[in-house]
Amino acid sequence: MAGGRLGPWPSVARDNHRVAVPQEHRSGSLAGVRVLDLTSVLMGPLGTQILGDWGADVITVESAAGDTNRFMGPGPVRGLSDISLNLLRNKRNVALDLKHPDGRRAFLAIAATADVMVTNLRPGPLARLGLDYDSVAAVRADIVYCQAAGFASDGPRANEPAYDDIIQAAAGVPDMFGRAGLEPRLAPTLLADKVCGLMVANGVLAALYHRARTGEGQRVEVPMTDVLSAFLLVEHSSGAATPSAEAGAGYRRILTESRRPQRTMDGWIMVFPYLQAHWDLILTLGGAAELVDDPRLSRLSRQADPAFGYTVLDDVIATKTTAEWLELCAAEEIPATEVTSLDDHMRSFPLAEHPAAGPYRQIPPAVRFSRTPATIRRPAPLVGQHTEEVLVEVGFSAEEIAEMRSAGVLSHPLHQ
Repeated sequence: MAGGRLGPWPSVARDNHRVAVPQEHRSGSLAGVRVLDLTSVLMGPLGTQILGDWGADVITVESAAGDTNRFMGPGPVRGLSDISLNLLRNKRNVALDLKHPDGRRAFLAIAATADVMVTNLRPGPLARLGLDYDSVAAVRADIVYCQAAGFASDGPRANEPAYDDIIQAAAGVPDMFGRAGLEPRLAPTLLADKVCGLMVANGVLAALYHRARTGEGQRVEVPMTDVLSAFLLVEHSSGAATPSAEAGAGYRRILTESRRPQRTMDGWIMVFPYLQAHWDLILTLGGAAELVDDPRLSRLSRQADPAFGYTVLDDVIATKTTAEWLELCAAEEIPATEVTSLDDHMRSFPLAEHPAAGPYRQIPPAVRFSRTPATIRRPAPLVGQHTEEVLVEVGFSAEEIAEMRSAGVLSHPLHQ
């Protein structure tokens, strides 16, 4: 695509032929964009899930064994964990042995029809498979090739294996907990994977916009450690950004173990009196009006010594029920919410029907578009479910497909 605006197209030009875009992929901001997904576990699949929710035709390639996320935690059927039911939606699946020459040939044939390729393989394995940027650009010169890995490709750790735990530690998450007065630990969520998955989607969108204006493809690199470090230092650069700073890194208001939900008379709540007027109201409503003018609760003091303010807030909130505080805070426009459980969130989502897994809770797309709404058009696929369909689209004959099947290059789905 040289110049002009970015999609949507009823079909996509590919060399000397055109590949039809399935009808269900003709809606959304990225309608007409084809994404070839060579990712695994969670970071890459999350990035491509977002692109799929926004209308892209995502073709994900796995080995016959299936990706790790298919077996992360419980699930209704073999090869579809609860996690993968939402993570793999809006994708078609091709199962290929990429170490076989015909598997590589099939992959590159799909790449020649793709606008975007996303991978989280390290530079070494990509080079050995012959699927590095130069190899893929040779069959699709204007492709947006997004490569996410643990460490920058031009650094000494480029080929080291890395998972969320490793990246959290390398980027400073345990140190952040230590500065808050806690034992060094990891965040109890796949923080690095998910933040970097969002940056994969952002990087792809930026490169697609550039291609829409210039016709140029490019390689986009998402080094996980760099991304998570920058993410943490948005606020924690405080005290360390200027050469003369002596305090050391860390935004002090939140680096305290006292920053937590408050216990009410009958439960838990999160009240955040951000403005000084909010503090004065909370103190008055909670029977501590004598502290309204206490200099230790001024804005500057609460920044310098946050623990005292949080301790006072704990004591004040404990004087009323959750419902009383929610009513009072709503009336005075003080930010507050009841603490919600993860189970409550899941129960609030609609039930959908998967053809193999049955009913499951469908997590809706989070971003809302007024003209090009995000949609869930396809359920999570089984391994190899769309192999023949996709290979036919990119020009393979039934005989070629049968030969590759016989040679073990392709595999049948885990379930029929």
